[in-house]
Amino acid sequence: MGDLSQHFNRFEMACRCGCGFNTVDIALIPALEQIRKHFHQPVMISSGARCAKYNKKIGGSLKSQHLIGRAADIAVKDTDPKDVQLFADTILPNSGVGSYDLFTHIDTRTGRARWEG
Repeated sequence: MGDLSQHFNRFEMACRCGCGFNTVDIALIPALEQIRKHFHQPVMISSGARCAKYNKKIGGSLKSQHLIGRAADIAVKDTDPKDVQLFADTILPNSGVGSYDLFTHIDTRTGRARWEG
């Protein structure tokens, strides 16, 4: 049981550098739960909130939604990131969704953004 929802907790959304930055847009959590339910598989968060220093270190965008806790890079067990992207597109029609080789990016920005990395 997570502290943000049934399956997700603030710890897994925190910046990976260990700085303690763990801001999470609460609107992101229902999308994560919907993805988990749809695929009947665990959703692993590889990157949630990021402090500016860590974002720069990993080459993140200067305008990254991770900087304000509105994004998550996720991998769904035994599921192709492009399949996750296609489903996320249906539940986040006016937000950000992108797929990469090993993960899918989702965010709760205002305005539609789509890409493949």
